[in-house]
Amino acid sequence: MNDRGALALVLHSHMPYVEGFGTWPFGEEWLWEAVATVYLPLIELLGEAEAPVTLGLTPVLCDQLESLPGPAGERLLGFLRGTRRAVHDEDSAGLERTGYPELGAEVRRAGTDYARAAETLEREGRDLLGRFSGLAAEGPVELWTSAATHALLPLLASDAGLRLQLATGIASHERRFGGFGGGLWLPECAYAPGLERDLADHGVSVTCLDQTAVHGYGAPEHLEPVLAPGGVVVAPIDWAGVQLVWNGDTGFPAHHLYRDYHRRTVHDLRPWSNGGDPYRPAEAAALAREHARVFVGHCCERLDAYTAQRRRPGLLTFALDTELLGHWWYEGQAWLRAVFAEASAQGLRLATVSEAVEEVEPVERELEASSWGAHKDLSTWDSPRVAEMAFAARGAELRTVAAAAAGGDSDALARAARELLALQSSDWAFQETNELAADYPEGRVAAHLAAHDAALGALTDSSAVPVPALRSLAPDLTTASLLAP
Repeated sequence: MNDRGALALVLHSHMPYVEGFGTWPFGEEWLWEAVATVYLPLIELLGEAEAPVTLGLTPVLCDQLESLPGPAGERLLGFLRGTRRAVHDEDSAGLERTGYPELGAEVRRAGTDYARAAETLEREGRDLLGRFSGLAAEGPVELWTSAATHALLPLLASDAGLRLQLATGIASHERRFGGFGGGLWLPECAYAPGLERDLADHGVSVTCLDQTAVHGYGAPEHLEPVLAPGGVVVAPIDWAGVQLVWNGDTGFPAHHLYRDYHRRTVHDLRPWSNGGDPYRPAEAAALAREHARVFVGHCCERLDAYTAQRRRPGLLTFALDTELLGHWWYEGQAWLRAVFAEASAQGLRLATVSEAVEEVEPVERELEASSWGAHKDLSTWDSPRVAEMAFAARGAELRTVAAAAAGGDSDALARAARELLALQSSDWAFQETNELAADYPEGRVAAHLAAHDAALGALTDSSAVPVPALRSLAPDLTTASLLAP
């Protein structure tokens, strides 16, 4: 490692379990869009760039990607070649017919993204997990896992519930990718003191936290890894770098030349720029390269200032939701490709988190409760607005733990545990708090709660025992983790 240290790029990939639960406007089309515009292009980019990246893949996302060789993949191809082609054809024709030829041409061009995604999907045998595994085996990509269904771990009601989330997620990762290297993304970066000991008990050696509220924006503490009790090393996320991208008002994606995510045609297509003009891809691509230069320069300045002050190399951990790159920010992957090139040009070393924490000596200090959500706390998932969701999940968890202790029927208990995992997803409260998906999250919570209670009921009455599976969710779950070790 050079004197200034390194930049660790962390991409957190996640999707709540939507396969088979609705289509449009809320449901599995979220997954289809992410596959087409984010995951498939990212696989191609990382394979070509051969640059160190820490790539988190949540188990619940992998559960759904693993289903693509079957009927789910047929529906995805139908979406790409049928639905997407039809709406692009219709909207482009309508724009051209009403006197907007440049907008119509852009809609036609954007339609080729989906045609190309369908071709790539079939060429890869619909095996995205195999391709991700290959990136880690053949190159410098490091794969991380997470809790089974992205539950907010500090809000779980019991040690047994925590074990269920961690053990299930790690077991799935081990089976799919041939082992577990120790890297785990905490859902929403949610942390409470003491959690690191539970992580260590499950073989976790490194994770990320957002301690911005503790040390302040831009503080040097964000550039030094922390050795937590139990031996887990924490890489703090440097929000001064993240804000260059992840800020709706001033971040790169808000520039007037980039594609406008919010303004849409009749069928939700996006041929406009943020500035209101027809979107022009060549201009946006050039801007993405310039923004990559600015970003890498900022990282160099941050690390150089830290080194001058602390007389030691630093670690700048830059973390984003992967889905920002390609879906929310259309040019995001062009920017990432340019970041790889600019890092080399400006002498900035890229490293995976695990590599970097081996080379930058961690400091010891107390970590405080935090998240990377609004206000850097847990209020998004634990407030009066979502109180019913929170209490429903906690109550279901305690009933499941009690049923496991009583030694109930394994099939019914397994189904109840899977419904519990679905219920515990942090996404439902996030969507409800931010008013993102109408009544979809409320409906999902109510349905999983009812199915959970029905499964538990089969343990004590004459009800039919449900099948243990819940579509493709958590195939590696074992109810043994609900019992004390």
